[in-house]
Amino acid sequence: MNLVLIGPPGSGKGTQASRVAQACAVPHISTGDILRRAVAGGSMLGDAVRDSMSRGELVSDEIITDLVAERLADLHATTGFVLDGFPRTIEQAYALDVLMEERGHLAVVELNVPDEELVRRLASRRTAEGRADDDEEVVRERLAVYHRSTLPVIEFYRMRRTLLSVNGDLPPEQVTERITLAVDPVFDKYFDRIAGPIE
Repeated sequence: MNLVLIGPPGSGKGTQASRVAQACAVPHISTGDILRRAVAGGSMLGDAVRDSMSRGELVSDEIITDLVAERLADLHATTGFVLDGFPRTIEQAYALDVLMEERGHLAVVELNVPDEELVRRLASRRTAEGRADDDEEVVRERLAVYHRSTLPVIEFYRMRRTLLSVNGDLPPEQVTERITLAVDPVFDKYFDRIAGPIE
């Protein structure tokens, strides 16, 4: 199973990716975790990543694509994966096409959460975890960047008819249930008859 979760910062991509990956016995690949490890490592790459993240900007397509390609090349990812945080731009989506050659079908699930709920969630996370990239001003900039850069990616997959939308503004266990239902091959014909998002 190859699954991409798409959604704005604070939509629960990490939580849901971890839950689904564990249930399906495939790796959870989080670009956010990869980037934060790079920052903690203190390398030149980490410094560049930190500067971009502190401003609420996206890391360059080239850097993040290389990191994802390296992770997908890992033997643990050969049977499938759950990927969150990539692709975030059209260029990354095309790069993922190349990385997916001979890997089988790719399912894409979008998590929908209202912006104000996202700001509330991220403010709570900043208080609990002390994450500098979750300052409210930075959060709103991250959301603006998301809307500019990532929504076209959603349309990219929607046009391919590979996109399923799930209501992410629900308790985590209910969101997990809806994602699992959405990607279960048993329900392929059922979802072909559905118009609109899964509520």
